[in-house]
Amino acid sequence: MRGLEQKAGVQLPTNLTDAQRSQLCPVVFAIGQLGGKWKLIVLHHLVDGPMRFGELRRAIPEITQRMLTLTLRELEEDRIVNRKVFEVVPPHVEYSMTDLGEQLAPVMDSLRDWGRANFAQQLSAVA
Repeated sequence: MRGLEQKAGVQLPTNLTDAQRSQLCPVVFAIGQLGGKWKLIVLHHLVDGPMRFGELRRAIPEITQRMLTLTLRELEEDRIVNRKVFEVVPPHVEYSMTDLGEQLAPVMDSLRDWGRANFAQQLSAVA
């Protein structure tokens, strides 16, 4: 559990029972896999289909090249994203969701729906 806590950047309270910890473990695991500023944004773009590195970079102009590279490496290491190298001149790389990553499609749909509903509500509250 300690490794998951560190990866997720959370520390579980010490007074939790084993039963409570076992219920939180999947949440801590998911946060560790998907947490951070950029992972869900990258996945949002890949959920509709494969993209080349440059396409992702243009789709997310706020992310630096280094951070996009690190984020994609982490997602690949966690088997959520697949990296395919095309041996052509010049060579290029394409990123896509793995089967494990594809399981996130309903989650991404829910996040998008929640974001749309609450973004509209936030705009009307400001106006």
